[in-house]
Amino acid sequence: MIYTLNLHLLKAQLMRAAKISEIPDILKITNACAIQMSENGIHQWNEHYPSKAAFENDIKRNELFVLENNSKIIGTIVISTFMDHEYLPITWLTPNQNNIYIHRLCVHPEQQGKGFAKKMMDYAEAYARKENFISVRLDTFSQNQRNQKFYQARGYQKLGTIYFPKQSIHPFYCYELIL
Repeated sequence: MIYTLNLHLLKAQLMRAAKISEIPDILKITNACAIQMSENGIHQWNEHYPSKAAFENDIKRNELFVLENNSKIIGTIVISTFMDHEYLPITWLTPNQNNIYIHRLCVHPEQQGKGFAKKMMDYAEAYARKENFISVRLDTFSQNQRNQKFYQARGYQKLGTIYFPKQSIHPFYCYELIL
């Protein structure tokens, strides 16, 4: 009976490519996350980021994924091969080729603390390994200690600092996981 229950739970959750028609739902999730972070003193996301245009671009490049739970979108992640120019000054652990970049990972606040962010990162890392990428790279806000602990617990190494002036006066830390 436990096996049947666990199988049911696995069927209830699904990672898949996002659709353009789902951007309004994705923006509702990112807006809810932005409000929650702001209420906790983490001013990471604002009216400039993440944007509808960014998500549209992610979908055009087939890089935006959603996590469904019981047929409802509860989270999103970008799994990209594109290196943003802000990352150029970082001394990465691996050459700047054949890397995956994670952006805009979020889980609706009502669903946080249930392992869904871990599930999305497991998916991204498994995809990177399957496709023979050499590392996974990302950045996280310097004021978001919860995220820093999350990535460090997964084996990511903090490498340097970058800035996104439209988002914050505070830096973002770059991390890399060698696969």
